[in-house]
Amino acid sequence: MKILVFGATGSQQFNVILEGKKKGAEVIATTTSATSFEKLKQAGAMPILANMNDANIMQEITKGIDAIAFMVPVSLPNPFDGLQYAKNVIDAAKTNGVKKIVWNTSGWLAPQKIGIPGEDVKLDISDYLKNSGLNYVIIQPTIYMENMLGPFCAPFVKNEKKLAYPTPEAMPIGWIASRDVSAFVVEAIYNDKLKADSFQISGLENLKGNDLAEQFSKGLGEKIVYYTQPAKEFGDILKPFVGEAGAKGVASYYEGLQNATEFPPKFNPNMSEVLEKLPVQMTSLAQWTKNNKVYFLN
Repeated sequence: MKILVFGATGSQQFNVILEGKKKGAEVIATTTSATSFEKLKQAGAMPILANMNDANIMQEITKGIDAIAFMVPVSLPNPFDGLQYAKNVIDAAKTNGVKKIVWNTSGWLAPQKIGIPGEDVKLDISDYLKNSGLNYVIIQPTIYMENMLGPFCAPFVKNEKKLAYPTPEAMPIGWIASRDVSAFVVEAIYNDKLKADSFQISGLENLKGNDLAEQFSKGLGEKIVYYTQPAKEFGDILKPFVGEAGAKGVASYYEGLQNATEFPPKFNPNMSEVLEKLPVQMTSLAQWTKNNKVYFLN
């Protein structure tokens, strides 16, 4: 099995390499910078330079590939460009007879367009993939535990014993580890019965803010309290990483959540049904926190 992975230099897709290697796959990982070659090689992948915006390169690198694991970059200056990126990959997969394509959507797809470009474009990508004629699986994860390693969260834990996140305390979330998502992606590649499927996946614990802090405390062995981070504070910290427009868009989304009386679902109560088709050993929040202690303690 030859698997081509997009986005493998980031935390959301990096573990696809490791999970693919466990199955005995040959993994080719794309990157836009040769400085990432060593990291990808050490993980067991063959790195290649490629950008999803180049249709000709996509046609070239998908030759002889059995399966593709892809996601669209989340920090594009113009989020709507993501549709062309995805089209380039999907069209190349079709031309070159790729047997299956698995898309990690970086979040649950909205039921309809909601006016946030980065979310709305995903619905266009979904339609294009479904109409491509390819065998596909769409993996829709909830919020990544790895988000808490970000500069808007980890320093608050380390310096103030506060778990800072811009979701309201009352909003329950089924946080999921990126390793688990990668394992779902690889299981989807190897399950021949899945040819036109979509899964909303979450962790097995549906945690409100204070519950999250309690599990975090268990993992760290220290008392941590939940802090609903103001959306503007979150956006200001995020700005140097994703640009002003990107940070503003994300901050406005969280501001809407903080003013809401009802919250969008971020937990799948039927994960047992998903796990029957995609058997993955799930990671608890406390275990994940324990595994990543070094980021949260002085």
